[in-house]
Amino acid sequence: MPFVLAVGAANMDIAGSARQPLAAGDSTPGTVRHAPGGVARNVAENLARLGTAVRLLSPVGNDAQGRSVLAATRAAGVEVHGCWVLEDAPTSSYLSLHGPDGEMVAAVNDMSILERVTPERLTPHLGTVSAAAALLLDCNLPEAALGWLFARHRDTPVFVDCVSASKCPRLRPWLHEVHTLKLNRLELQALWSRPIGSDAAAECAVRWLHTQGVRQIVLSAGERGVYRSSHSGTAAWQAAVPVVVQSATGAGDALLAGLLHEHLRGVPFAQGVSFALGCAALTLASPHAVHPDLSVAAVQHLLASVYPAAL
Repeated sequence: MPFVLAVGAANMDIAGSARQPLAAGDSTPGTVRHAPGGVARNVAENLARLGTAVRLLSPVGNDAQGRSVLAATRAAGVEVHGCWVLEDAPTSSYLSLHGPDGEMVAAVNDMSILERVTPERLTPHLGTVSAAAALLLDCNLPEAALGWLFARHRDTPVFVDCVSASKCPRLRPWLHEVHTLKLNRLELQALWSRPIGSDAAAECAVRWLHTQGVRQIVLSAGERGVYRSSHSGTAAWQAAVPVVVQSATGAGDALLAGLLHEHLRGVPFAQGVSFALGCAALTLASPHAVHPDLSVAAVQHLLASVYPAAL
């Protein structure tokens, strides 16, 4: 059965959500949740819930958090037996703070364990890399690991999440190897090394990425939706699916999972973006980073309820 290989971060997410506007230098009433997270792990779980076979390669510590992350990921349908359980490093964690509108205000990550993903650790998994129908990489990976993976993916399409403006520049040497790139405006600005103050500038930067070899690009624009662009020359802004937002955490991961799911089905890019926006909308309407009831049927039902004439 064709499978996606996801390589990157698996975290314990700690999310604080305020019930009222945050006050600097003071505590604010709200809720605090612990849940498995990490870009590659979240995308993998979303794919499994959509019915796509997926395997995860990620390091965790031999601690309670690591065991919890692996158990929850396995229970969601992701194959995790290749993950590295390390004795001398803690499981990575991601602490985020959200306002009452669900938007993230700030975050701190402790992800030093990702530096342990080396070419030496990846080499025994070469067969899995070669057999995958698609690779999903996140830029939490160190440059040496990214280089090893890009040098060995052959014709397997590589989907990449930029993760952050500080980490995505490590992707520059291998842009020509990227099939689909998902990023936001800050990450696009970091790759282009120029300020982006308008839609026209963003579109220009996206065209530059195509000249570097990236085949498909999805630029996330928050509540506006996305700007999708293909190296064939087709590009358009697509509006977000309207929902009441509970939390913005994980929406981008769901978007990327939707893109991968539809790509493996052979769906045209524009149609795949529409489905991916439905995945993101369901996640935005949930307090969880991965919607526990995400499915193809749930996405189709949402899209049919919002755009009945189109379906």
